[in-house]
Amino acid sequence: MIYPIVKYGNPVLETPAATVEQFDTPELHKFLADMFDSMYAAHGVGLAAPQIGFSRRIAVIDCSNGERPEDQIVLINPQILKSEGMQSSEEGCLSLPGFRENVSRARRVSVKAQNAKGEWFEMIGEELLARAFLHETDHLNGRLYISHVSVLKRDLIKRKIRKLAKADEWS
Repeated sequence: MIYPIVKYGNPVLETPAATVEQFDTPELHKFLADMFDSMYAAHGVGLAAPQIGFSRRIAVIDCSNGERPEDQIVLINPQILKSEGMQSSEEGCLSLPGFRENVSRARRVSVKAQNAKGEWFEMIGEELLARAFLHETDHLNGRLYISHVSVLKRDLIKRKIRKLAKADEWS
């Protein structure tokens, strides 16, 4: 099933997600497959459960855009352990379609998370993967990438979204 992407303004995006406690169930495996399908359909490299309306600490990432199935990453209850260096690049979000801003994030990130079976693992990401780890973990903590841009840019984006919503072009 391909879920619609929840847009900025929906409270689920700004609320910390609930910890996952049930693992290795048919429902969880189906939900993860649906998350990957939804992410690919929206042309994203990462997707957090709140972005499809579910307040769960689950994110999926695939920096290959579906080209290499072995690049699929499932992060359940992730924690950022260490961040190093700095990179600045344009960043967008499926929940803020049409908007992109330059965002500074760590260049190398170590994350600890659980897989679909509930087993803990650690992984290091650099460049785009580091950015994806941080971006998706932010979603699970109720934060969007616009919290990393200047107040002026953030207010400009929010003003444009209000205008789109008023014209019934944002829902």
